[in-house]
Amino acid sequence: MSINVIAIDGPAASGKGTLARRLAAHYGFHHLDTGLTYRAVAHELIETGASLDDEALAARTALSIDFSALDRNILSAHEIGEAASKVAVMPQVRKALVEAQRRFAATPPGTVLDGRDIGTVVCPDAPVKLYVTASPEVRAGRRAAEMAATGQPTDYDQVLADIRRRDARDSGRSDSPLKPADDAHLLDTSEMTIEAAFEAACAIADAALNRN
Repeated sequence: MSINVIAIDGPAASGKGTLARRLAAHYGFHHLDTGLTYRAVAHELIETGASLDDEALAARTALSIDFSALDRNILSAHEIGEAASKVAVMPQVRKALVEAQRRFAATPPGTVLDGRDIGTVVCPDAPVKLYVTASPEVRAGRRAAEMAATGQPTDYDQVLADIRRRDARDSGRSDSPLKPADDAHLLDTSEMTIEAAFEAACAIADAALNRN
């Protein structure tokens, strides 16, 4: 694995994706939103009319996902996110995707991966680990605004309920639960602009990468 790995974890709508993309551009690194890989599995199952409860089929689907063809515009749909959260608790699916994510992490000159278990499972030796979070209410407001901006019907209370359910599923699963790595730097973006979060993350990354 390349030593130039920035691992970013956190719950839904915490701002970790925007931060990851900015860091990748800043350092000239490759970027992978690992959540999209789970969404891609869910999307394929939905498109083919398959059951979201069939773990063996979901695992086979995971093996066929092309990381270079992930379409954020399609995969960001709210219903796909809900389906992905169900698929992501399946150990066979996680095993297939984690192995592929680790191969991606070794891409020179460096990579930025964001998800739920990057610093704890996928890249536990990453020199830079960030855990990006915000209050459920702030995250629900962000997600509702994103949905409204793309013309999707929005209901803040429903989005907040969905956020809380996903948090419970992600944190409560037995395989690779969402939690900060012991050596991760915590960034609570509830009261931070993306610019402030970016500057804080750069300071952390610069210090760690310079040591390597």
